[in-house]
Amino acid sequence: MATAPAPAAEAMDVEAPSRPPTASATKSRSPHDLLAETRASIEKVAARMLAIKRDGAPKSDLRELVTQMSLLLITLRQVNREILMEEDKVKGETEAAKAPVDSTTLQLHNLLYEKNHYVKAIRACQDFQTKHPGIDLVPEEEFHHAAPADIREKTLAADAAHDLMLKRLNFELVQRKEMCKLHEKLEQQRSSLLETIANQKKFLSSLPSHLKSLKKASLPVQQQLGMQHTKKLKQHHAAELLPAPLYIAYTQLLGQKEAFGENIEVEIAGSTKDAQIFAKQLAKRENGMCLLCLQHATAMSLAKLFLDRPDVACLVCNLIAGSLSNGDNKMDDDGIDEEEDAQRRRSRSKKNAVKEANNPAVIYQLHPLRIILHVYDAENSGTKRRKLITLRFEFLAKLNVVCVGIEDSEGLDNNILCNLFPDDTGLELPHQMAKVSAGEAPNFSDKDSRPYKWAQHLAGIDFLPEVPPSVGDDSNRALSSADLSSGLALYRRQHRTQTILQRIRSRKVAQMTLT
Repeated sequence: MATAPAPAAEAMDVEAPSRPPTASATKSRSPHDLLAETRASIEKVAARMLAIKRDGAPKSDLRELVTQMSLLLITLRQVNREILMEEDKVKGETEAAKAPVDSTTLQLHNLLYEKNHYVKAIRACQDFQTKHPGIDLVPEEEFHHAAPADIREKTLAADAAHDLMLKRLNFELVQRKEMCKLHEKLEQQRSSLLETIANQKKFLSSLPSHLKSLKKASLPVQQQLGMQHTKKLKQHHAAELLPAPLYIAYTQLLGQKEAFGENIEVEIAGSTKDAQIFAKQLAKRENGMCLLCLQHATAMSLAKLFLDRPDVACLVCNLIAGSLSNGDNKMDDDGIDEEEDAQRRRSRSKKNAVKEANNPAVIYQLHPLRIILHVYDAENSGTKRRKLITLRFEFLAKLNVVCVGIEDSEGLDNNILCNLFPDDTGLELPHQMAKVSAGEAPNFSDKDSRPYKWAQHLAGIDFLPEVPPSVGDDSNRALSSADLSSGLALYRRQHRTQTILQRIRSRKVAQMTLT
């Protein structure tokens, strides 16, 4: 059976593919136009190839189409290469045209920066504050008179005013250089003087120790020559801390020795530190502190605290005495009004006064310092003197009396001072004020020292008789006037230090003769 040539007829109906453009045609058109035509031709060839494959035509028809497709692809690559070359050419031309623009822009920025720099410099120069107004230049008259010729005759500027100012500034500079040299010289002198002062201060700081060692070394020489200079200075310093009665007695005895050459030695014994504390305590008594507080402060080494706070001192005193009630212990001082506080203080001061009067430790409280009197035989005035007796003068601060005792006394020595003058046994207080302060009559029979009347006269403590001479009848008045005259004579004798020393010597010599 013969087949019909239908496929061939159908193949004849397919349009022949377009040929790739020739070289002359490509030169007249742009690469982009060639790219568009080549793309369109490739699409047509591809459509024909798909139609032949869909219709089942023989493969021989596809060969020509494949050849055309290959040529079109080659043309496409050629066009693409031309487009890239043209793009590179345009880029090169663009870069070549951009380089002058960049150079011009950079030059513009440099010029703007330089402009800003010049503007800032001009503004800084315009705003510059010269130091000339603050420089204290010499006046022009003084400059023309005192400036050297090389500065005055030298021309520094065309403007006369500016030239004069520069010359004055140069002259000021020369003067300041000279002053700097003078300052350095004075600084060197100052440093040398400071070094000298430091050495002298160091020497002065070490001088007290040298003087102290020198004093110690000179003590044997002073004792050998009989010049007790160091001891005398210490005694004078201690005498300033004596109470007034002991000070008067000390000056009386010392004056008797120095004025009349009395064969005695007077010295002050006791602790000067305790005497200073005692003086401060007496000064603080006006602030409300009782004497018992002072005694407790000394015993408990709390004197400084008690002196600064008298109210605390009295509170501690009441606690020690056991007279503070439980209600007072719980009372808060911050909640008490001023009137109640004042009343409580007044009642406390009264209680403290009663306690002091009834406390023997307060009544017989002695001053820390005492006077030691060495009485020698008047007939032996050489280097080897015979000591007859040593007396001790003490002061009772509460009773304001001076007591006298014998140092290292034996049984017979206790009666030497008794009745040294008539009616003066020393067993009772010499004046009424002391009796009132003591309350009950104190017993001095068992004490080492007694308040003799002649000791009170020697210490400058004067007192009136207990009964006035005008009391009584005429006969009694006559007797009292006679007693008054004899009493005045006795007072004058007791007041004389020489009379007291003579009687003490005579009694001691008589006792030594009898024994």
